[in-house]
Amino acid sequence: MERESMEYDVVIVGAGPAGLSTACKLKQLNEEITVCVVEKGSEVGAHILSGAVIEPRAMNELFPNWKELGAPLNVPVKGDEVYFLTSDSKASKVPHFGIPKPMHNDGNYIVSLGNVCRWLAEQAEGLGVEIYPGFAAAEILFNEDGSVKGVATGDMGVSMSGEQKPSYQPGFELHAKYTVFSEGCRGHLGKELIRHFKLDAGKDPQHYGIGIKELWDIDPAKHQEGLVVHGAGWPLAENGATGGFFLYHSENNQVVVGLITDLNYDNPYLSPFDEFQRMKHHPLFADTLQGAKRVSYGARAVIKGGLHSLPKMTFPGGLLIGCDAGTLNFSKIKGTHTAMKSGMLAAEAVVEALAQDTPPAELTAYTSKFESSWVFDELFRSRNFGAAMHKFGTFIGAAFNFIDQNIFNGKLPVNLHDTTPDYACIKPAANYSPINYPKPDGKLSFDKLGSVFLSNTNHEEDQPCHLQLKDPSIPIEVNLEKWAEPAQRYCPAGVYEVVDNEDGSKRFQINAQNCVHCKTCDIKDPSQNINWVVPEGTGGPNYPNM
Repeated sequence: MERESMEYDVVIVGAGPAGLSTACKLKQLNEEITVCVVEKGSEVGAHILSGAVIEPRAMNELFPNWKELGAPLNVPVKGDEVYFLTSDSKASKVPHFGIPKPMHNDGNYIVSLGNVCRWLAEQAEGLGVEIYPGFAAAEILFNEDGSVKGVATGDMGVSMSGEQKPSYQPGFELHAKYTVFSEGCRGHLGKELIRHFKLDAGKDPQHYGIGIKELWDIDPAKHQEGLVVHGAGWPLAENGATGGFFLYHSENNQVVVGLITDLNYDNPYLSPFDEFQRMKHHPLFADTLQGAKRVSYGARAVIKGGLHSLPKMTFPGGLLIGCDAGTLNFSKIKGTHTAMKSGMLAAEAVVEALAQDTPPAELTAYTSKFESSWVFDELFRSRNFGAAMHKFGTFIGAAFNFIDQNIFNGKLPVNLHDTTPDYACIKPAANYSPINYPKPDGKLSFDKLGSVFLSNTNHEEDQPCHLQLKDPSIPIEVNLEKWAEPAQRYCPAGVYEVVDNEDGSKRFQINAQNCVHCKTCDIKDPSQNINWVVPEGTGGPNYPNM
């Protein structure tokens, strides 16, 4: 069956902060430009998960009157604390003067990023942008000259065996003069573009963390609206890993609590999910969460390589922006404002190009716009932050970053590089003993399946598996033997299991319906054997307020 096609001036893949900011800015600059946004989630915001404390700089530029327009930035930061956890019961508070400047949150807001994106989508539609949620961009389309022509959405109603079911609907093609990819961290198509056009040539490998987050209703007497707490140390340090935690007091007597585990850890027995669950028993969290109710759960990879890992963002026919490229400022633990600005700059470059008699195939003007922007300045000043933590560890790395950020203002005349990919950091299981994590108590800590239930994750079960194994034999014959198959532990949703067959042999089981689309498997698999691709549109988590 032949696919239908639609023509636009600009097609945007992904309705996150970067994509929606691109769409809004395009229409602000030229209301005649036709703009389409496709989003794989069931609705805008359904797949959005972030802390989130956001810096309003880009929002101020995009919608100077955002307060009057009702943007859901309702909780200004009123308190800003940083702790180092020295054990499972002790913590040291870092004095304010000892915190690296980028981590200060004066003037920032605690938000639900999903709700911010829902609001941005309303503004975009009001400006005339067409938004299609529930349609997953599954394929990049190319012109005969090799430039990007657009994207095709995935077919619907295909069975696990690849046969067309009675509900079959072919995907459709979206053609554009320029296609902007803004899928978020480790975008499926963004990864293909980087490989196809060699956009990462001469760059450091990209680096990631896995962020796990929960939303809780707490006792109003314990609620301190506007309080932001960050920190590091226990429990990750106990197992030789790095990362950091957050606890934000948002509106309506709710708090968000989470842990980001750097994916460069070396112990194959480490489980980011279980590290997070036991972390909540520390008094710093338990005092707030005792007697409270957990109402939502989610996980998402965080892109944090910074400037040295940032790929070329232009290619013939389109752009790669936001966290799809890697614009997050890890020294601030923030990427929303930089993603939005990268999209606004994309819109400027596109509008200028379309105004020419013969629009250029590649938007090279975007590069100069980006490099002269405050986003680039931020990324330059924070270029050593992540590498310092990876190379020197939490204590010495923090000291280096304090000197670099607070004394030299990010302009220390050195460039630190982290040239080992995260997946290559994992070491053989023979070097370690299994970690015996405590059983969840059902009050502060919980199991994976009960957590996935709170993410409202759902996939059509009879469809091709979107977690593709390049070689089905590797999980048992290689990964299990050498690394005790770490997929069982790095996945925060219980997707991967090693189970016993009746004859005593082992098999690798993929519970794809549990997948929360965090992309950790695509990043951390030591054999790089797992390829995450999009499932049918609307599949995945349905985060209501994350």
